[in-house]
Amino acid sequence: MSNIHTIILAAGKGTRMNSSKPKVLQTLSDATLLDHVLKQAKLISQQVHVVYGFGGDQVKQVINDDTINWVEQTEQLGTGHAVHQATPHIEDDSISLILYGDVPLIQRETLEQLINASKASGIALLSVVLKDPMGYGRIIRNNNAVQAIVEQKDASDEQLKICEVNTGIMAVQTKLLKKYLAGLNTNNAQGELYLTDIIESATSDQKTVASVITTDEFEVAGVNDKTQLAQLERIFQHRKATQYMQLGLSLKDPSRFDCRGDLSFGKDCEIDFNTLIEGVVTLGNNTTIAPNCCIKNSKIGDNVSILANSVIEDAVIGNGALIGPFARVRPQTNIGENAKIGNFVEVKKSTVGKGSKISHLSYVGDAILGADVNIGAGVITCNYDGVNKHQTIIHDGAFIGSDSQLVAPVTIGKNATIGAGSTITKTSPEGQLTLSRSKQVTMKSWQKPSKK
Repeated sequence: MSNIHTIILAAGKGTRMNSSKPKVLQTLSDATLLDHVLKQAKLISQQVHVVYGFGGDQVKQVINDDTINWVEQTEQLGTGHAVHQATPHIEDDSISLILYGDVPLIQRETLEQLINASKASGIALLSVVLKDPMGYGRIIRNNNAVQAIVEQKDASDEQLKICEVNTGIMAVQTKLLKKYLAGLNTNNAQGELYLTDIIESATSDQKTVASVITTDEFEVAGVNDKTQLAQLERIFQHRKATQYMQLGLSLKDPSRFDCRGDLSFGKDCEIDFNTLIEGVVTLGNNTTIAPNCCIKNSKIGDNVSILANSVIEDAVIGNGALIGPFARVRPQTNIGENAKIGNFVEVKKSTVGKGSKISHLSYVGDAILGADVNIGAGVITCNYDGVNKHQTIIHDGAFIGSDSQLVAPVTIGKNATIGAGSTITKTSPEGQLTLSRSKQVTMKSWQKPSKK
């Protein structure tokens, strides 16, 4: 029996989140809590069923996945009732894996162990041993065999001393699951249909309840408030950092590294503290990233140095380039080999050719720069006329003097020089000096204003 149907319970409101979003839509790293669970479920399931309730339309819209069978729980009558809503959509000759939309760090390997255990016994549950089991249902054993799960509010003083607790995650042969769900009742402190009661039903039916005990308490940790969400975020990031370091990435301080996406890298790359990676980012060989940088959806070449406090988004950085400090490289920018984007420089939707330099305090937008262009301090391309954007073209070897304005659309010729402080509105011919300054005059009769 290898037909696996996963039921994900995602109907909770999450009142303690104090949010207008359903709990399962809170984000961990770059994805919702539910997305994390779905990712694992899809690796092992033929079909995924999501039981939704509060904010269901919002959940379906955000997840936007037509492969999911969405099942509405109109009344919140307990976990047993929630699972029961999904079972009519599942064939008897299958295994039902029950997961929770607010338990984001569950791993495929653990779920596969659980499914394999259920194939032999018919029913298997996942448990964990906690130092502080407060609030969790206790696993009741007899001669090491699981007999029942007792919820915190229904447990005796002796049972409350038990540290092995139920995670709620289980795998059950669907025919048995339907049978035991039909026999549930509300004779408990909450007046709800407890899914956990099927364990006692199974033992009464002379079934052996298999169990898998995870040693990773965070793998099965649920999220009920923003504090717990932040705790799992740090666990998630620490594990990702560890994974990257094992693959050869040097992290100066793994506790201050965040990757909200996918990072790939070559050999001998080094990232300093407080770096944020978002989306899909690729680093070549021997590339270094200094502190406090943010890089999103970008391809970074070999031997690139990204200095402190720089932001790079949707860009390509060529081999040997130098970026920063305090540089901003905006979307649709391509920085050429050995080019330099210096401090307090912003580049947007532009191509910067090989060996070109924009070293200080400049804005270059909607521009094409050839090779070995030198942009002086304070230069801007005036690319916006108030309605439309226009392009500036600067050919190879041009020198743009400091504090100049290039009013697009405009072209600067090959090896042309623009005198400092010029406002250029027309094509500047190659190999010549163009400037727009008036003659310097000293006003001898001028007097400095004084305070009145």
